[in-house]
Amino acid sequence: MRARYGLPLKVTAGITAAGAAGLIYAAGFEARSFRLRRVTVPVLPPGMRPLRVLQVSDIHMVGGQRKKQRWLRSLAGLRPDFVINTGDNLSDPEGVPEVLDALGPLMEFPGAYVFGSNDYYGPKMRNPARYLFEKARGAYGLNGNAPAVGVVHNPWEDLRDGFDAAGWLNLTNTRGALKIEGMEIAFTGLDDPHIKRDRYARVSGGPASGADFSMGIVHAPYLRALDAFTADGYPLVLAGHTHGGQLCIPFYGALVTNCDLDTDRVKGLSTHEAGGHRSYLHVSAGCGANRYTPVRFACPPEVTLLTLTPRPSENRISPTAAGPLK
Repeated sequence: MRARYGLPLKVTAGITAAGAAGLIYAAGFEARSFRLRRVTVPVLPPGMRPLRVLQVSDIHMVGGQRKKQRWLRSLAGLRPDFVINTGDNLSDPEGVPEVLDALGPLMEFPGAYVFGSNDYYGPKMRNPARYLFEKARGAYGLNGNAPAVGVVHNPWEDLRDGFDAAGWLNLTNTRGALKIEGMEIAFTGLDDPHIKRDRYARVSGGPASGADFSMGIVHAPYLRALDAFTADGYPLVLAGHTHGGQLCIPFYGALVTNCDLDTDRVKGLSTHEAGGHRSYLHVSAGCGANRYTPVRFACPPEVTLLTLTPRPSENRISPTAAGPLK
């Protein structure tokens, strides 16, 4: 017997079963299969001791996610020198207490943060194919699209107050610095480019002259932000937002980045060039997902421990750049 439109019923049933199995795997296993990824970045000035930086991004906390909360609390055992939170902590207006509880042990360490769009606004149910349409149009978030209507406003002020009370630096379109064992680590941060809240003109001018090391922090790795940081001579930029593509094709990779960054750099360590400089870029794949699409495939949730090490002294590299263009 054949199905009405020509496919054998066994084939149709097989496709349906495979799709259901993939969805169960993506939502029930991989989205909860949390990983710690370790990356070494040779970016510090020669002679400086290595720094261990824990980057947490895109938690997208929803009430009741106990396994995620336990895992995040356990990361304090890594004893990082400092923590960088690159935003999108929420996917539930009621999730602030659970975020602060999950990150509580990490807030015992020095840290800094920027927010993403999902810290400010609650997610809406949307057709996942829209990400492909936006890629084709070159329009993402509020960049080239109509303003959002009827969005839920999250209590981001409570999240900010909790981070600030722990001593974490708020890098919303501003600069800041941490003292780590006598070293001054400087940061320049941007608000989220995905919703056009970035104001680089307020923080332009390059790395802090008196700091031992400077880095840029932003939620969404839009090219305008990466170009500005790199052209100003920042040796390292940290970002999140992309979810590593979230639904990837095995042996191929991501289809979208949800911004204008190319898919080859959707997650992990790469470089970026602008204005005669080259910076290292690290994009976290994040450890959560939008509450309406709580799935990940071929892209497990992650937090990254970056070990920053001195760059080779034999390389003739500007002290304020990862590398000069040749």
